[in-house]
Amino acid sequence: MAKAATKSAKKPAAKAAAKVTAKAAPKVTAKAAPKATATAAPKAKVKPAKKPGVKLSMLRPSVNNMTVRVFARAAGLDPAETDAWGHTRSPEFLARNPAHLTPMIEDKGLPRGVLWESCAIMQYLANKHGLDKFYPKAPAKRAMVDSAMFYLVGTLYPYVARATYPALGFPQYAGEVGHSDAHPDKKSEAQKAAMAAIAEPLEVFHSFFRDGKPFIGGNNPSIADIRLAATLEFLAVIDYALPKWAKEYMAALEKKLGKAYAEPAGDVRGYIAHVKSQARA
Repeated sequence: MAKAATKSAKKPAAKAAAKVTAKAAPKVTAKAAPKATATAAPKAKVKPAKKPGVKLSMLRPSVNNMTVRVFARAAGLDPAETDAWGHTRSPEFLARNPAHLTPMIEDKGLPRGVLWESCAIMQYLANKHGLDKFYPKAPAKRAMVDSAMFYLVGTLYPYVARATYPALGFPQYAGEVGHSDAHPDKKSEAQKAAMAAIAEPLEVFHSFFRDGKPFIGGNNPSIADIRLAATLEFLAVIDYALPKWAKEYMAALEKKLGKAYAEPAGDVRGYIAHVKSQARA
């Protein structure tokens, strides 16, 4: 009986000890765990996923191409560029792009897999990746950006092309005097008339679309600003006297976008410098 009593006394004691241990253990674990988590947390930070790259076929001397090259860099889209110089009329290129135009992006999400026209490309990429700071979602603000781009493409750019393409050695559009068999004096007259016409739409961008703001997009450049600044780059080939505000505007945009603007602009400026040096030779 004494042995049995001893055994029974040991069992309750062991059970009690186990209970104490079981109760105490969670407390130690609970206190230690937060410290370990707090220490490890900074190391466990996850970097935001990079936006997928853009496959871009382009021509370096072109401001239309410069537009998308600047935008893709500024938006962090890591563009994979292919120089299409001399290849836009190849059977392979025409099979994908019968308009043989650049810039052109390739994207599986597009109905035909490719998209050209610089403004359409920027609108598509901004919509796809939610790049509101370049292309606002608010209907009224977006309408102003769209209006500025369409006004540029429909009014300002034809004047710029007519004034600069002869000097750049670019082919003239069908229907333009520069494309016709007209006497050189007539072609020169048309070029001078285009140069004179640039001032009016340029002032519209300044007084109406910017309206005292740093950019058309407000404090940050929009896709319309990128398109406008790139277009104005071409005017250097004819030594066009830009108004003071336009020079300051272009400088401010380049400062804001940094290398994203400067690198593609460098290709256009380099080509213009080459053309001007050839004309002087």
